Amino acid sequence: MKNLKNSMRILTLLPVLMLLFVSCTEQHSWQLPSPDGKLIVTVENVLPEKTLFYQVACRTDTGDIMVISSSPLGIEREDQQFIDGLSFMSASPMEAVDEKYSLLHGKRKECHDFSNQLTLHFTNEQGGHLDLILRAYNDGVAFRYRFPEEDAELYTVINEVTGFSLPEEGIAFMMPHADAGGRYGPSYEQYYQKEIAVGTPSPNKAGWSFPALFEIHNGGFWVLLSEAGLDETYFGARLEQEALNGVYHIRMPDEQEGLGIGDVSPSSTLPWTTPWRLIIMGESLKPVVESSMVTHLSSPSVVENTDWIKPGRSTWSWWTSARRPRSFDKLVRFIDFTAEMGWEYSLVDVYWDKLEEGKIRELVSYANEKSVGLILWYNSGGEHNIIEAGPRDKMQERSIRREEFKYLNEMGVKGIKVDFFQSDKQDRIQQYLGILEDAKEFNLMVNFHGCTVTRGWSRTYPHFMTMEAVKGGECYRFDEKFPESAPWHNTILPFTRNVVGPMDYTPVTFSDVLYPHLTTYAHELALSVVYESGWVHFPDSVATYRRMPEEVLDFLKSVPAAWDEIEFLSGYPGKFAVLARQSNGDWYVGGINGAPADQPVNIDFSFLDEGEFDMLLIQDGETSKEFSVENRLIHSGQSSELVMPALGGFVVRLTKKN
Repeated sequence: MKNLKNSMRILTLLPVLMLLFVSCTEQHSWQLPSPDGKLIVTVENVLPEKTLFYQVACRTDTGDIMVISSSPLGIEREDQQFIDGLSFMSASPMEAVDEKYSLLHGKRKECHDFSNQLTLHFTNEQGGHLDLILRAYNDGVAFRYRFPEEDAELYTVINEVTGFSLPEEGIAFMMPHADAGGRYGPSYEQYYQKEIAVGTPSPNKAGWSFPALFEIHNGGFWVLLSEAGLDETYFGARLEQEALNGVYHIRMPDEQEGLGIGDVSPSSTLPWTTPWRLIIMGESLKPVVESSMVTHLSSPSVVENTDWIKPGRSTWSWWTSARRPRSFDKLVRFIDFTAEMGWEYSLVDVYWDKLEEGKIRELVSYANEKSVGLILWYNSGGEHNIIEAGPRDKMQERSIRREEFKYLNEMGVKGIKVDFFQSDKQDRIQQYLGILEDAKEFNLMVNFHGCTVTRGWSRTYPHFMTMEAVKGGECYRFDEKFPESAPWHNTILPFTRNVVGPMDYTPVTFSDVLYPHLTTYAHELALSVVYESGWVHFPDSVATYRRMPEEVLDFLKSVPAAWDEIEFLSGYPGKFAVLARQSNGDWYVGGINGAPADQPVNIDFSFLDEGEFDMLLIQDGETSKEFSVENRLIHSGQSSELVMPALGGFVVRLTKKN
C-alpha cells in the first residue's frame, strides 16, 4: 500500500507509451498510459493479502499530480469473492483503440474513441477467474470487471468494493441520492450540493448520485465520476453515503426501491462483464464538459436503418395547460403552433387515453397532416409504482408492450415518453432496455422520465432521444424553493448531469405557472443552447411564446436539437456557464448567470472558421422580462465583452457570410 501511495515516481520511471514488464510470477504492478502519455493508471496487487488497488497520476503544465490515490478494486459473488487472495495469471498485450463513429444527436456528431486498453487476468483461491479491463484516454480513465468463464448457470454479485480516493483538501459538487419510499422516487431530481468538502457525508442514507464533480489540488484540476456501458445484467450504481478519508465507494440499490420489487443483487450467466467505472479529468473544465467518454465506452448502435430517427423540438401542453390533456381543441392549438414554429413534435402527456373514443387517432392524423409528429406519455408501472396516472400497465409485460407499440406505429405516432421507474435495480434496467429494444422494431423514439441517469444508451439505441434525471423546469409547478435555487442550480448542470448525456430539462419558460421565476427572460432563452437534448421540449403556452419579440421567435425557430460540435468557453459550477454549439455550419452561444451580481464575460471567437460571420446577439433588456437585440459582423480571432446581469443570460447566433 505504501509503495502505491508514494508511486508518483511512475511519471519518471515509466517511458511514455510503454509498459513495464517483468516475469509473470514476480509482477505485482502494471501501468497503462494515455495516448498522449500525460495520464497513467497504475494497478498493484498488494501483498500479502493479494488485494488490488489502483491510482491515477497526471503530468500537468505545473507539475506531476496524483489525481486518484490508492483506491480499492474488487467484486464479490454469492458463490465466491474476488477481493483478496487474487493471483496474477497474465496480461493481454496493450491495445490501441482507434475508432470513429457518428451520433444522430449529442454534444458532437463525429466521435473519435482514441485510447489505450490493457486487460489483466487473475484467479482467486478457489480457482475462479477475474479480468480487470483498463482504458486510458487523454481526458480520463475507465475500468470494469469481467468473469470470463462460460457457464449457463446464474451467478449473483452481492458486493462491489470499487472506490475512488480523492484528495481531502478538494471540494465537490454532488447530488444526494433520494431515499427510497417516496411516491415519486427515488429519481435523480435533487439539488446538487455545491463546493462541499471532499468526504462530506450525503444527507441521505441512499448516498450520492452519479455523476459527481470534484475540484482538487487548490483549484487546478477537475474530476468527474460516473459510469457507462450499463446493460441488462447489472444495476445502476451510485456512491455510498460515507466517504472516509475521501474514498467514495460504489453503492448498490436499496431494497425499498420500486416498492421492494426486484432483487438488489444482479444475476447473470457467464461470461459476465460489469459496467465501466469512468473518471473524466482535466486541468480545466473544458475537457470535462466536452468529453465523449460516456459514449466511447458504450456499445455501438444496434439500429441498422436510422432514417426514421429525427431529433427535434417539441411543444408540451402539460406545463401550462390542464394536467390531464382531455381537451382535443387545446391539443390542436399546440399542434398548430408547432407547425407555425417549424418544430418537429408535440408531446401529449398523462391521461391522453381519456380522450373521447377515436379522438387520439384523429389527433395523430391531424398532426401528421401538419408535418408534426406526436409523442405520447406512458406510466412505466406495473407493480413497481403506485401512481395511478395513465396509460399504465402497458410497458412492463413484453407481449402487452409490443402490442401497444404496434398500435402506435399503425396510428402514425412518432415516439413515447415513459415515466415513473423509481428503481435502479437490475429488473428496472431490464425494463428500460426492453422498451428500447422493442421500440426500435416499431420505429418509435423514446424519452424516459422519473428515471435513472443516462449511461451511454443513446449511442447503442440512437432512437433513445433524451432522459429526465434532472430537477428541471417543471419544478416551477412543484417546488417553492425552485425559483431561488434554479439560477445557481442551472449553472451546475452543464458541468455534471449534461456531461454524461441528453437532459430533458424542459427549458425556455417565460411565464409563471405557480412559483414565479427569478431568472431573466434571456437566461431562460439561453437554456436552449446551454443544455443538450435530442428532443427539446419547449413547455410554455402558445400565447406566451407568441408575445415574444420577432427576433426571439426566429431564434427559437432556428435553434437545433442535434449538434455537430461543442466548445466550452467559460464558467464555474454554481456561478455561470458559457457554451458554444455548432450545427450545419452555424454556431450558437449561450450564457447563463446564476449569481445575484453582474458577471462579465469575454467571448473568444477563435473557434470560428476563417471568414466573416453575421452575429445576432440577444441579451437582457432594461428589465428582467425584456430583451435587447443587436446585429453585427464578427471574425474568427475577435472577441466580444459582455456583461450578464444578475441571474441573466444571452444567446448568440453566428452565420457565415457567403
